[in-house]
Amino acid sequence: MAAFFLWCILFVLCWPLAILALIAYPFVWLLLLPFRIVGMAVDGVLALVWALVMLPVRLLSAPFRLA
Repeated sequence: MAAFFLWCILFVLCWPLAILALIAYPFVWLLLLPFRIVGMAVDGVLALVWALVMLPVRLLSAPFRLA
């Protein structure tokens, strides 16, 4: 909602720039899409590594351990 209000203010102040931003937004979104996908993949790999590192701690602190 805030982005829409900022665009409205830009439209009042300088309408050609606002129209250019409105047209360029989908192209910028498509350009940045691969970086989002890579970011999600890196986040998943880091979560997996963190889970593997913390696995011994979780096993040792389990309430049902036999020792």
